[in-house]
Amino acid sequence: MAVLKCGRFDLDLERPRIMAIINTTPDSFSGDGLGHDLDAALRRCESAVAAGAHILDIGGESTRPGSESVSEQEELDRVIPLVERLADWPVPVSIDTVKPAVMRASLAAGASLINDINGFRAPGAVEAVRDSDAALCVMHMQGEPRSMQAAPRYDDVVGEVIDFLLHQVHALEVQGVARARILLDPGFGFGKTLEHNLALMRALDRFLETGYPLLIGVSRKSMLGAITGRGVDERTTASVAAALVAIERGARIVRVHDVAATRDAVAVWEAVRFGAS
Repeated sequence: MAVLKCGRFDLDLERPRIMAIINTTPDSFSGDGLGHDLDAALRRCESAVAAGAHILDIGGESTRPGSESVSEQEELDRVIPLVERLADWPVPVSIDTVKPAVMRASLAAGASLINDINGFRAPGAVEAVRDSDAALCVMHMQGEPRSMQAAPRYDDVVGEVIDFLLHQVHALEVQGVARARILLDPGFGFGKTLEHNLALMRALDRFLETGYPLLIGVSRKSMLGAITGRGVDERTTASVAAALVAIERGARIVRVHDVAATRDAVAVWEAVRFGAS
């Protein structure tokens, strides 16, 4: 049985898991940012869990293309009060951050997973997480959010992304991080063109060959807009379809905005795959 060590949780990955996106930013690309409204954020979390989310992913800094970084203190102010309120909930709380100080404070507040779009490359990032029992999602990004979509280039996007992820995994493991704590994310939309993203999706089997479980996030992203011609607020159907494609190709966790729609689609997929329960 595939199990992810995730703080106080042992997360069974035999069946797909849904990670709900909870943005505590005022400038989320998807238009669902909550800013400093703690009560609204808690209501969003409650709704996500009721709708079927297995993990809550809290983000206090926008990573949309062209976004600017926020200060460490601003990010802490946005996320730590929410993490503290969620610490005893029956689902893992993930923090989407690149800042070691935010990682440390979030772990101290009760977070069970650190989701780093920068792949734990920042000075001090590995040290911030190595002695915890939290799960770690290592993601690939070419460049930085402010400029990553300007002109992304690869000679072999699949090979280069896999090589990067394995290099960063090695950096974690030599510091004592257990393999059972590690997830990989190819980083759809983070320094990739549509063709790069499609090549990565087609090659998820190669990522599975690394032996690490995959977390995939394509919800409402511009690649879906390019395919369908729809605006960000009209991409639910495409997002669910992309999540199912990723699951069919081996993803164990899908990171989504539209939890209920994704849950229903996954339920149908599971009934066909495993039989009705």
